[in-house]
Amino acid sequence: MRNSYFQFKQFRVEQDKCAMKVCTDSCVFGAYVAVAGAQRILDIGTGTGLLSLMVAQRSHASIDAVEINKEAQQQAHENFAISPWAKRLQLHPMSLQEFAKQAPPAYDVLLSNPPFFLSSLKSPDAARNTARHTGELLFEDILAFAQQHLTAQGKLYLLLPPAEAAVFASLAKASDLYLAEVLQVFTYHGGKCIRHIQTYTFGHRGAPDVKDFYIREEDKTTYTAQFAELLREYYLAF
Repeated sequence: MRNSYFQFKQFRVEQDKCAMKVCTDSCVFGAYVAVAGAQRILDIGTGTGLLSLMVAQRSHASIDAVEINKEAQQQAHENFAISPWAKRLQLHPMSLQEFAKQAPPAYDVLLSNPPFFLSSLKSPDAARNTARHTGELLFEDILAFAQQHLTAQGKLYLLLPPAEAAVFASLAKASDLYLAEVLQVFTYHGGKCIRHIQTYTFGHRGAPDVKDFYIREEDKTTYTAQFAELLREYYLAF
C-alpha cells in the first residue's frame, strides 16, 4: 500500500487526499527549476504543494500557488502550514483564470506540471482526469497569463510528456515566448524519454539548449549520479 505521505529531508508531503501523488519526474522538475534571486514565484496547479515546497527550500521568494480541486486545495494548505516556509507560501483556491482576474503581481518564475495527454482516453477516475487532462486548464490559459504576469527577464517552466511539450512549444511562439532550454528526462539509460522540462523566456530566438537526464542506470534500479546530485538536498536516500 502506498504511503499517505512522502518524507523529504526538510519537509513532508501528505498526499492521501490528492489524486496525483508525489512522483519522481515531478521531484526532478522541482529540483531543476532555477529560483536563485527570484522574488515572486507562481506554482500553477499545485496539487499537493510539492513544487512550491521544493522551490521554497531553495529560495527566499514569496510563493503563490493556484489550485482548482477542492481536495488538493485542502492537502496543499495542510502541507504548507506544517512546512518551515509557511509564511512565504500562499494558496489561492481557484482556477488560473479566476486568479488572473484579481490583478496579481508580476512573477520572476512561473512553473507548472499542467494537465496533459491531449489525445489520450479519459480514465474513469474523475479527479485523476482533472489532474491529467486539459479539461480544466488549457495551455492557452498558461500562455495568456505568462504574457501579462511574467517579468521581462522571467522564466516559465513546464513539465510535459514529449508530444504535449511539442504542442506547447508551437503555441508559445504566438505569445512571444520562446523555448530556451529542454531537459529530456529518461527513466533509465537505454529507456524512453518520459518527460520534457521546458524553459521559456521572452525574446530568445535561437535553438534551445537540449540536455538529457537519466533517473536510473541500465539495471533500472540504481539511481544515476546525475539524479543523486540533483536530489541530494531533498531525498533521504542521499
